[in-house]
Amino acid sequence: MRLLRISAISYLNTAPLMWDFEHGNAGREFDISYTLPSACARALQAGNADIGIIPAAAYAQIPELTVLPGVAIASRQPVRSILLVSRVPLEKIRAVALDTSSMTSVALTKILFEKWLGGGRTFTPMSPDIETMLTAHDAALVIGDPALQIDRSRYFTLDLAEEWIRYTGKPFVFAFWAVRQQALRETASSQDLAAVFQQSRDHGLEPAGLDQITREWGPRLGLKEADVRSYLTESIYYHLDAACLEGLQLFYRYAAEIGALPTAPKIIFLDVKACIA
Repeated sequence: MRLLRISAISYLNTAPLMWDFEHGNAGREFDISYTLPSACARALQAGNADIGIIPAAAYAQIPELTVLPGVAIASRQPVRSILLVSRVPLEKIRAVALDTSSMTSVALTKILFEKWLGGGRTFTPMSPDIETMLTAHDAALVIGDPALQIDRSRYFTLDLAEEWIRYTGKPFVFAFWAVRQQALRETASSQDLAAVFQQSRDHGLEPAGLDQITREWGPRLGLKEADVRSYLTESIYYHLDAACLEGLQLFYRYAAEIGALPTAPKIIFLDVKACIA
């Protein structure tokens, strides 16, 4: 029986989720590769991966996925790593460059402008190079580690999670673990996948895990260790709880209303098979 193939994201915010796979026995039980959020979704869609930490938007676009319960990359306050960056004030923004690494944040950007910040903007997908993006556009969407490295004193910036929470009162869910239903049928895995991924998250968020992550990632990103720790423990929320599911449902509804995403299917969870309309 072949190993289940995991497509993970090579960003700081996934480091706690991958703890047991990189530092424990779980890594020997799966075939693991790392990529960008949008590429992770494509790997699942193409059948090149079985499990992925997919952008929330991908669930509305890829059929026959099952969600691993309880684990997410979400935010209940400013997230710091999903930014709209501009050299001009918000009201003067007309053309926006969108980070092609993203799917969910692209849809979120369009929702925020259409519903609350004012429509009529044009959007252009671009590789995430801030200087190039701003050469021909008023503003740029930048996500993940590159956003954490932005010198925000040089620009006007909007934290998109903060804006979502301001207008909706709901947390925002950026990503969660999903499994191809066909892969489950093909491999007939006897593992309790939900427990494996939940425990990896829990171990990564223990003090010893956080200490090691901050020591490794601070120098890698050119950030203070204290800023790395506060990002992981305050900016990111790693639980797919009831409040996050409400925010996720609202995101899917708004995205479909403005045509940013197709209508999302019901969320089917592994094991419990609970459906969220």
